[in-house]
Amino acid sequence: AMRANGMGANVIVTEVDPIRALEAVMDGYRVMPMQVAAKIGDIFVSATGDKHVISKEAMEIMKDGAIVANSGHFDSEIDMASLEKMKKAKRTIRPFLDEYTLADGRKIHVLGEGRLVNLAAAEGHPAEVMDMSFANQALAAEYFVQNKGKLLNKVYVLPKELDQNVARIKLDAMGIAFDKLTVEQTKYLNSWDEGTS
Repeated sequence: AMRANGMGANVIVTEVDPIRALEAVMDGYRVMPMQVAAKIGDIFVSATGDKHVISKEAMEIMKDGAIVANSGHFDSEIDMASLEKMKKAKRTIRPFLDEYTLADGRKIHVLGEGRLVNLAAAEGHPAEVMDMSFANQALAAEYFVQNKGKLLNKVYVLPKELDQNVARIKLDAMGIAFDKLTVEQTKYLNSWDEGTS
């Protein structure tokens, strides 16, 4: 949303989480249900990690020429099975861009066959992102080895310090300096006995 807005797009956010919806409103975006946005949007990009975010019902009311892309999770965010059933015709306009003609003549364009668009129709994640991802994975593996026998068989959120360590290393590699808390500030933030009286 932020990138599209920065390029001049009129961005609408659809959201199921009230906190995220409020954040979007406070960031200046219009927020509405998908079934409302589907009627007025031109380009739809899913980024949720959930199934059928761009649903059959939404595609049934999209404008002619709508473009849909999945930037979130596997190939399940766009209900491609329903779109395949809805189509009267399908053609590839160019690599990674398919045009589905529906029974009423409207056309819906799908990027990257509904798969993760940055992987299916681009060059994947840039090295500037992947180095941090791999560093996090390596530190996570180290954390699990160091805590062997102490952890239950469940999904864990890794300690914030791992992400902070990767961020510090990345900033250092980029030659970027940043402030650090003083001893006094650290003590203050970890204490409740100083403040307003």
